[in-house]
Amino acid sequence: MSHESSPTALPTDRELVLKVIPMPGDCNANGDIFGGWVMAQVDLAGAVLPARITRGRQATVAVNQFIFKQPVRVGDILSFFSQVTRVGRTSVTVQVEVYAERFSEQGQYVKVTEASLTYVAIDMEGRPRPIQPPTN
Repeated sequence: MSHESSPTALPTDRELVLKVIPMPGDCNANGDIFGGWVMAQVDLAGAVLPARITRGRQATVAVNQFIFKQPVRVGDILSFFSQVTRVGRTSVTVQVEVYAERFSEQGQYVKVTEASLTYVAIDMEGRPRPIQPPTN
């Protein structure tokens, strides 16, 4: 019996910020991709939209939520979609959703991971700094 959820449509209300294909070197002993590898990719993808807002150095300050919904397999084409959910005085929180296009089922997508991360704008000494409002 498969634990695979039914194919899903890709989100249209979020921005595609990263696409990547995991390789055999990213596998654990069970043949699935390491959760830590997926987390690192989510951190990279999550930083894209906050970088436009912080316009300078930033650091990951919190992983607020991280849910592995389905395993990731070698050869899956992973699409990372992100959306800003909060902008504070020094920080930006984003929601990241990861969809796998299975190697054997091209054109069908399954949500494999979702996460919420917060990034803080930092100065050259690594201290939080206020985010400057956009200039028009």
